[in-house]
Amino acid sequence: MSLLPASLFWHRTDTAGSEHALINASKGLYARGTALAIDPIPYTCRYELSTDPGWTTAHLDVSAEGAGWARSVRLELAAGRWRATTSEQGDLDAVLTAAGHAGAGLPGTEDPDLLYGAFDVDLGGSPLTSTLPIRRLGLHRPAAADTGVAHRLSVAWVLPPSLEVVQADQIYTVLGEGRVRYASETFSADLTIDEDGFVIDYPGLAERSGDPHPKRAD
Repeated sequence: MSLLPASLFWHRTDTAGSEHALINASKGLYARGTALAIDPIPYTCRYELSTDPGWTTAHLDVSAEGAGWARSVRLELAAGRWRATTSEQGDLDAVLTAAGHAGAGLPGTEDPDLLYGAFDVDLGGSPLTSTLPIRRLGLHRPAAADTGVAHRLSVAWVLPPSLEVVQADQIYTVLGEGRVRYASETFSADLTIDEDGFVIDYPGLAERSGDPHPKRAD
């Protein structure tokens, strides 16, 4: 396992939880990370993510586990087509039901073609994956004319703890002064980002802790 030159850590503000990512952003992004949360039930997610040099997602491997269950999904994008590989152990539905929650969808997606046109993944609850469209579209270093321009995207949205993958529409708008507005059908937030496009503050989700600027990987 290769050593990675930079580290990012966020603590959740919407629930008890955190995310720690080790990254190399010298030629696109390669990251390994762990995310913890207690909602809707306590779980741990571990992921490995890579993009091409232009920050288009190449693959995302995610595993999630809790008491009495474990799941994984691998998403790969090649030639514009997504492929999903999944595994499941235990009974997540039973654990959710016992905790008073609705059952979970199956990990992955039954129809990867629904993700056609998506170039980014979004791991639910992960500030790191918000950087993918920001960097791919160059929103961290916008021209003055780009301020206020809305960029509508289709993403592959991975939902912990079930690891169900759904297509989602999202909008990113440059506000200027290191801020980008994220909006979906049900939620919006004005993100504060650093000079490399990594999230510092995600209102309603998470704040970054420790060094406000990761060491450059180049």
